[in-house]
Amino acid sequence: MKLLLIGGTRFLGRAIVDAALAAGHEVTLFNRGRSNPDLYSGQVETLVGDRDGGLAVLNGRSFDAVIDTCGYVPRLVRDSAEKLKDAVQQYVFISSISVYPMASMLEPGVAEDTAVDTMPDESVEEVTGETYGPLKALCEQAAEAAMPGRVLNVRAGLIVGPYDLSDRFTYWPHRVAQGGEVLGPDAPDHPVQFIDVRDLALWILHMIAQGKSGDYNVTGQPGQLTMADVLTTCRDVSGSDATFTWAEETFLTENEVSAWMNLPLWVGSEAPGFNLVSCNKAFADGLALRPLAETIRDTLTWAATRPADHEWRAGLRREREAELLQKWHNREWK
Repeated sequence: MKLLLIGGTRFLGRAIVDAALAAGHEVTLFNRGRSNPDLYSGQVETLVGDRDGGLAVLNGRSFDAVIDTCGYVPRLVRDSAEKLKDAVQQYVFISSISVYPMASMLEPGVAEDTAVDTMPDESVEEVTGETYGPLKALCEQAAEAAMPGRVLNVRAGLIVGPYDLSDRFTYWPHRVAQGGEVLGPDAPDHPVQFIDVRDLALWILHMIAQGKSGDYNVTGQPGQLTMADVLTTCRDVSGSDATFTWAEETFLTENEVSAWMNLPLWVGSEAPGFNLVSCNKAFADGLALRPLAETIRDTLTWAATRPADHEWRAGLRREREAELLQKWHNREWK
């Protein structure tokens, strides 16, 4: 297959390129040349341009499919899809389960037929915590309007694994590998849901080969993993002496410990269905997941290559964690 990736040198895009090259596909990248510009030097063709007004570099080109890994603004996704509608058979848009309103996440089992989120002013292009989901939904609609019936919307959940710059999963393998008493969020049976970036990449290529279109939730199997599963597997893989102390949500909230960012994977009680999204459609269409231990091991191996002074984007600093553990053990209401 001849594939065009918009982006292609960071995390998911990188995983897709690696998988595509391993499978013998022809890959072309279109990006601004700012992130890892030499990553695939000599291996793939790179077209340098800005999707905001700089699509002319794509003139006269044709591909089997385009994979848009970095679409956040509907206007720009519309422009890309309009530009490529006669040059590609399929438009693959990397979306998010955040297209669903938080109100829908009060119950488990959110599926593709759940109504997506909206925003009062659809001309807004600033990406914030509040606009991210609605903007992704509008991006899906923009692509579909340009290429009706030929768009695959990949509504990904939390994507994890090597080269993840968000640290929203990496924190746990790294922290547990350090050993000692580890602060865990709320209850050990709290469900978690995520997908290894390499499994997502392989599934996307499979779907392109099958010519599939439509909306798909693509993340882990709901109800399969808990926080305890993740933390204990991190301990098993690293061989550390970590022990786990599970602090109740009330305590964490009172001490301004935020779900998702301070203690990754945990979403708290405000959206209990967020980690229980239905992915039956994707699994029926060939989605396969590797063992958790493999994801943890490879994440740890990659994390060990980062600088010692790496500034973590998620998780707790050790000093803050120690302070919270002491407060938990000394609490008067226990």
